[in-house]
Amino acid sequence: MAVNPRSPQLLTRRRRVTVILTAGAAAAATALYLLVLAGTSGEDRPLREHCTAAVNDSSWQLTPEQTANAATIAAVAVTRGLPPRAASIALATAVQESGLRNIDYGDEAGPDSRGLFQQRPSQGWGTEEQIMDPVYAANAFYDVLVKVPGYQELPITAAAQTVQRSAYPDAYADHEPEGRAFASALTGQSPAALTCVLNPATSAGNAESVLAALSTLYGTQQAVVLGDVLLVGASGEYGWSLAHWAVANARALGINEVSYDSRTWSRGTGEWAGSDASASQVAVHVAPVGAG
Repeated sequence: MAVNPRSPQLLTRRRRVTVILTAGAAAAATALYLLVLAGTSGEDRPLREHCTAAVNDSSWQLTPEQTANAATIAAVAVTRGLPPRAASIALATAVQESGLRNIDYGDEAGPDSRGLFQQRPSQGWGTEEQIMDPVYAANAFYDVLVKVPGYQELPITAAAQTVQRSAYPDAYADHEPEGRAFASALTGQSPAALTCVLNPATSAGNAESVLAALSTLYGTQQAVVLGDVLLVGASGEYGWSLAHWAVANARALGINEVSYDSRTWSRGTGEWAGSDASASQVAVHVAPVGAG
């Protein structure tokens, strides 16, 4: 007897076969994945790289890329002599506007918006090339912020909205705790508060390049390069700002270790530990030749 290909019984059997085959394929894929992991040592497995700001019993995480951008924004505030509150406002704003990513596109509300703060050439923020420079963008933001009367006492929503004139002003407040935590660490207010968990460096670092990048943000430094080590004269909160900046940029610049004020951050552990580090200089150790 011929079987109707659309009969309920046949369709049911087909579905069962499909389910069995799909489940079997998934099980096989899982088994293969576990087999690969079993043949790979824990040290060889790539880490999920991330950076954490831990302040006042709360912690917040960003990717290394986001953290490096946050460090730039905070460093500009430090160099200008602005209070940590200015950095908090700027960081909360950048998290809302771009997710702390230097993006080269806008949205329907601002198709020409660009950069960390989604600033618009059509609104007088500068050229697209200028806005895509994080240092320029941060300075442009602060240039307007410092003209806002009493901005330090204003809620972040009000201060940020006065600068940005966003279509979604209330959204800035959602990122205030995160902005404050990273600002506190990156401006040096909270010692050893920023850590990064990173994979081993894949290539050698260059201490001269680290100094050049640092000087671009913080200005000329009292520094000396000794092979793979950069020593920068600093003290107090300023020293911690420099130290945290180095940790935030460790992935991009091939930094293995940062030491300051009796603490050392190591790429190997991803944490700050007690050491005999000087309280009058920040020591940055880059990955040696042959790394990776």
